[in-house]
Amino acid sequence: MSEGPVNLNRVRKQKARAADKARADENAARFGRTKAQKALERAQADKARAVLDQHRRDED
Repeated sequence: MSEGPVNLNRVRKQKARAADKARADENAARFGRTKAQKALERAQADKARAVLDQHRRDED
């Protein structure tokens, strides 16, 4: 059977940590982006907005 007595609190906490890590990994895959990716997307959006504003016609 088992090598000796098992600390049930330790087992419960290890199981909870594993579940939390699995959920964190899932969220990182779903929502996670690096700082560089966020900066690149922000720069692309700013550039697209600037190009669009340059093509705006004045209302007379």
